Order: sequence, then structure tokens, then C-alpha cells
Amino acid sequence: MPELRGRTSEAVSALTVGSGSKRTVLVVDDDASVRLLCRIHLEEADFRVVEASDGDEALELVRSDPPDLILLDILMPGVSGWQVAADLLNDRSTDQIPLVFVSALTQRRERLRAFRLGAVGYLPKPFDPNELAPTVTALLDQIDRGDRSALVADNIEKLQAELGRTAKLRPAEGQSR
Repeated sequence: MPELRGRTSEAVSALTVGSGSKRTVLVVDDDASVRLLCRIHLEEADFRVVEASDGDEALELVRSDPPDLILLDILMPGVSGWQVAADLLNDRSTDQIPLVFVSALTQRRERLRAFRLGAVGYLPKPFDPNELAPTVTALLDQIDRGDRSALVADNIEKLQAELGRTAKLRPAEGQSR
């Protein structure tokens, strides 16, 4: 029942503070400890936090109460973060909600896939929890200024440059050493 308890306190907090005074972040992760860590650090920074433990629950929550930003794990049982992102980005009512993947998948190709899909950020696990709220704030500020497309394009460009440098550093296959 920790999910229900978390949602209840979040609902009471939203009623107390008043509608619209806090920005909402949906944290989607099958690991309750990751959700709690995110909640603690984001609430300290005055964000309203809603939690989902799987992809199906996330899709329901987004459609009933669209958040300002989604922190989305990739590897979850059932519906993966990749599928959640694709579903949200292919729906006109949710395609403008910024997605930040938070995942143990740290390879560049996974990050590139995330940005090509339309994510505005990618936090590899483990992440420094003290950097979470400032990162979310900075991303939302950039998006508020209308920099979303530039942000995504810049992330893709940086990763492609990294991939290019890595490919140049590797010896060609079949060469003797």
C-alpha cells in the first residue's frame, strides 16, 4: 500500500498548496526505492510528485492528470519505458510532455535512441540525487523558453559526435596488431 499512501499525501499536498502552484513530475520506476529517492529530492525543491510503478499505471496517470515532466525508467516488467514513451509521443494529447529517461542502460546507443525518440534528457543510474531537482528545473526552464527542439537536437548531435570519436579510436576489424 505504499503507492496509495504516497498518492494520498500528494493529493492532500496539492489541495493545501492550491492548484497550479507546483510543477508536477511523474516518476515511473518499478523500484520503490528509486521512486522514493526521486520524491524526496523533488519535493524538497517544491515539485509535486506523482508515482507509477509500471508502464500501464504511468499511461493511466498521464491521461488523467498530465504532468509537467516524466522521469521514466526503461527496464520495467510488462510495458517498457520505450513503449510508454512511444505511446505518449504518438498521442497528440501527450506528445508535448517532456520525457527524461532514468535507466541503468548507460550505453551511448541507448541514450541516442532515447533522444531520437524525443526525450529531453537521460539520467544514467545510479545518479546523484542532489543533481535531480536542478536537472529537472533546468530542463523545464529551457522548455519554457521554447528550446525543446534545440535541446533534443543538441543531445543527439553530442552523442553522434561521441560515437564518431569512439569509432575512430577503435582499430579496424581484421587488422593485425
